Amino acid sequence: MTKTAATIPLTENDSNYYAGQAGPVAAVANQLYTFPEFNTKLISNYDLLGGTQVRDTGNFQVHGLFSSTSVPGPGNLIDADQVVVWDTTQNGIRIGTAGFPFNFVFIQLTDIARGDNWGSYRNLTLNDIVNNFLVAYTGEGQILTTVARTQVLFHARRAMQELSYDTLKAFKAQELTVPTGLSVPIPIDYVNYVNLCYADPNGILHPLYPLQGLSGNPTELPIIDGATGIPTQSSYDTNLEASQSIIEDRWSNANDNDITGNYDAYNTSGVYDYTWWKMAYGQRYGLIPEISQRNGWFSVNERTGTFSFSSNLVNKVIELKYISDGLAYDLNSLVPKFVEDALYSKIMYNICASRRDVDGGTKQFYKRDSYVKTRNAKIRLSNLKLEEITQVFRGQSKWIKH
Repeated sequence: MTKTAATIPLTENDSNYYAGQAGPVAAVANQLYTFPEFNTKLISNYDLLGGTQVRDTGNFQVHGLFSSTSVPGPGNLIDADQVVVWDTTQNGIRIGTAGFPFNFVFIQLTDIARGDNWGSYRNLTLNDIVNNFLVAYTGEGQILTTVARTQVLFHARRAMQELSYDTLKAFKAQELTVPTGLSVPIPIDYVNYVNLCYADPNGILHPLYPLQGLSGNPTELPIIDGATGIPTQSSYDTNLEASQSIIEDRWSNANDNDITGNYDAYNTSGVYDYTWWKMAYGQRYGLIPEISQRNGWFSVNERTGTFSFSSNLVNKVIELKYISDGLAYDLNSLVPKFVEDALYSKIMYNICASRRDVDGGTKQFYKRDSYVKTRNAKIRLSNLKLEEITQVFRGQSKWIKH
């Protein structure tokens, strides 16, 4: 989805931005209707009018109205196969003749598209960054007189990756429900996890904890000869592997109370029973704090490419926060404007560092400049607010005048 660049003013009016609407405009069969005022790139379901459906759903709907005062609704919605995006640069669409007769065209963005558009002014795309860098930092009279766009693009991607790991808010959050199999796939643009929590009936998040050696996820499962302990091979001279890990199977059936000590005094099958309870009431000898919690555990199973969960989390709603490298959408990847200057500086330094025609003093200058602007970007993105800080201190029983 194309966002507004720093060099392009806003084109949307309040109706375009808040309601995701445009029109009504006079309708003519086979006419190209353009909506350049939208900062959102229109996406249709079909590749051609009445052609092949190429995606489950687009990001807009079109209504055919008989008068400019008619109300858009399900009764005047034009079928998706009769609407196709024809000009991606001007958000131009064509409507098939099967959609007529009507006198006016009214376009409505979907809820998801409007949500993506709200707040988009704070971001640039990576494509904007590359274009702006070529305009402002290269050419006659500049340190970099001639630089290939491909080289700028390479260093822009690398800078984007590095900034995403510790500076940008390049984390995402997925809401998942733990299935009976106790595992969910790793997200498509996953690099590393930030944290995992489960939501209780009130929607309050409770942190989950990594296994940290409590159990494990083997990466290989060779079938061992019971007598010799040597892995067995197939007729193609490769090790035979089991389809299921014994360790993981036992862990999925484990009773968390036997691990944490959250026992039932009258359950004699547990680690702690009524006899122990009478002798050690109020005492917890041998308590291991890192596993004495009831929220549950998770692990990253590299063999299956999944997140695995403990048995007490089955059917629980999970929030998975994870880090992406910011390049999942390549040139349409979003860059906060707070980081724009730091990104330019990183690109400039990395290009200078690899060139023989740039002297060492200039390289050191841009290295320091990149460091300083990255630090400034971190401060800006930390989003510190005085009132929020004082509120935290009030929670710590501190006397603060305000």
